[in-house]
Amino acid sequence: MKLNIRKLALAALLWSGLGSVVMAAPPKIAVTDLAYEERVREYFKVVTASERSSLRASGRESERESDYGYARRSSGSLNARSESSYASVEGTYSYIDRGEFRKFTADVKGQMLKSGRYQLVQGRPLTDVRDTEKLYDVIARIKKGMYPGADYVLFGSINSIEFRQEANPIDHTDTVSHTLSLELVGEFSLISTKNYQIKAAFSAMGAGQDVKLLSSRGGRVVLNRGKVVSETSKSLGEDVARQIDEQFAGIYGDSDSDSAPPRGADNSQEVIIFR
Repeated sequence: MKLNIRKLALAALLWSGLGSVVMAAPPKIAVTDLAYEERVREYFKVVTASERSSLRASGRESERESDYGYARRSSGSLNARSESSYASVEGTYSYIDRGEFRKFTADVKGQMLKSGRYQLVQGRPLTDVRDTEKLYDVIARIKKGMYPGADYVLFGSINSIEFRQEANPIDHTDTVSHTLSLELVGEFSLISTKNYQIKAAFSAMGAGQDVKLLSSRGGRVVLNRGKVVSETSKSLGEDVARQIDEQFAGIYGDSDSDSAPPRGADNSQEVIIFR
């Protein structure tokens, strides 16, 4: 009887331990808007003109009368002056435009959520981007608490974004292929909010296009810009999610993280019941 009680107690203990094993929550990631910085050149022309004039007149008149006669004398002066000036300056000046591009991140977040391996948290947007260091200093933004509750911050910046519109005749036909395309290349870094280490780093590209075939005899071409932007956003999101997934094991190998174990890890425990 004592042996059976000990067996039952051991089995209960093992089942209790198994029931306490809970899958750790997936890591919480904040995705920033895409940072950009570009040199902008603008034409300027400044014209100044002024005119100043003055007029000064004076007069004097006197009369004299006596028993011997009458005399009248008058005198006067007129002074006029005019000045004018004109100046014209033209040229080009350049400046650095920087900020956060509040597009193309929705599909990045969507693809990450589809994998089921991450939780996404909303960070606070950067409002003061006049200083380049503030724009790219992600650690300072983490320290300021701009990503509350996040285990990692996915910071992205645009390297290149280019629209192209082309018209190419098709050989041996009277048809012209009109194409509007967009390519976007960005750099991404996944940064730990605990020790500021980079857990993933990669470049990703998104591309989209709209093509219409029209007769060379003429006709108005209307290409779908919205379709091009949508395709670019989706392909960028797929590329980002794929590359994060490729570095998934490296993320969970972090000793400072209490996140879920890497994909493929065995969380089962063997339970032995003595009879």
